[in-house]
Amino acid sequence: NSPKNLPGPRNLPSLFFSHNIQLYENEAEEKKPCIVTNLPTPRLPLHYDPENSGFISTERFRDLLATHGSELDPHKLEVLLALADGNSDGKICYQDFVNLMSNKRSNSFRRAILQGSRQLKGCSLRDEVGLGLSQRLVRHVAYETLPREVDRKWYFDSYTYCPPPWFILAITIAEVAVFMYYGIQLDRLVLQVSSSSFLKSPLPYHPQLRAQAWRYFSYVFMHTGIEHLSLNMAMQLLVGVPLEMVHGALRIGLIYVCGVLAGSLAVSVTDMTAPVVGSSGGVYALVSAHLANVVMNWSGMKCQFKLFRMAMALVCMSVEFGRAVWLRFYPPAFPPCPNPSFVAHLGGVLVGLTLGVVVLQNYEQRLQEQSLFWIFFCVYTLFVLCAVFWNVFAYSLLDVRIPPAP
Repeated sequence: NSPKNLPGPRNLPSLFFSHNIQLYENEAEEKKPCIVTNLPTPRLPLHYDPENSGFISTERFRDLLATHGSELDPHKLEVLLALADGNSDGKICYQDFVNLMSNKRSNSFRRAILQGSRQLKGCSLRDEVGLGLSQRLVRHVAYETLPREVDRKWYFDSYTYCPPPWFILAITIAEVAVFMYYGIQLDRLVLQVSSSSFLKSPLPYHPQLRAQAWRYFSYVFMHTGIEHLSLNMAMQLLVGVPLEMVHGALRIGLIYVCGVLAGSLAVSVTDMTAPVVGSSGGVYALVSAHLANVVMNWSGMKCQFKLFRMAMALVCMSVEFGRAVWLRFYPPAFPPCPNPSFVAHLGGVLVGLTLGVVVLQNYEQRLQEQSLFWIFFCVYTLFVLCAVFWNVFAYSLLDVRIPPAP
């Protein structure tokens, strides 16, 4: 950030007075940007930035923290101290301080924390006592998903359960409700795909009906049987709910929907005669992104039994994928239409390992400011466009024998 565009650095000391700090923290809780120019500025005998450069020396910054630090949240004070210690050039950018107080941290702020010369002062979040049930749940989620103590404390202080993790819960309830409806209609819960009426629903993707664009998304609400639904819902809730509590419905929904669309398009390109059902594309995108994030930040992840739990997650994914592969090559109940494809799982994994990892690694960072996010998003968009052209032209050019519509 250019110093010319920064608010007046002489306002910095006034931000530590109690009424201004309270205003900042209220704005942070409401997720509103800070408006520094509207804050009252008392006359001070000492100019902390005589050159009007947008920076303040770390020595003067520590003096302010020593004088007015009791008015700040303890965790926020620790981050400020780490910010002061992390700047080897001996000065603090005023914009970094504004980003901290407004809950809009910049990349320069994150780098200052990571390059700090010491660990944060005080006990870790895990050692805090006297927490209520809801606070312990938030702390547990923080250790499940975030690799840095700074981020964990930041999340613990700011999370309010409003809004709740509604996206994963809503999509799960909808998928279970649709499955139960067709279970009653088809009079079976196991291997519903073996019913002659299963693919007559308007929801599954079928290559003969690929012009009906909604089917590239709506297939997530149909499952081949209760064994398929159970594994997907277990992984979706156990992984998706904590991730949504930390990263929000918008980001988790982005990963999930991108995984769902990539799954159906991957099937239409590589397994051109097969239908698709199940939420595996979205689920595998979330789970693979989370597991990749854990591996990439292995030393920082402090969740209990992480090796065992990661192994169990991989076992569940392997069992579900193995079931899908077996079903695909099992003789279909109603030839010539084959059983549903397993390629959607692989499409979801690719989304999770690319776009999903970038989203999960940038907690409290603006995705639009991350060049890697735009690279993967552009690659994903290119894949979608190529798959659309493939669906329009390739079937006729290759003279693919598509099974008749159900």
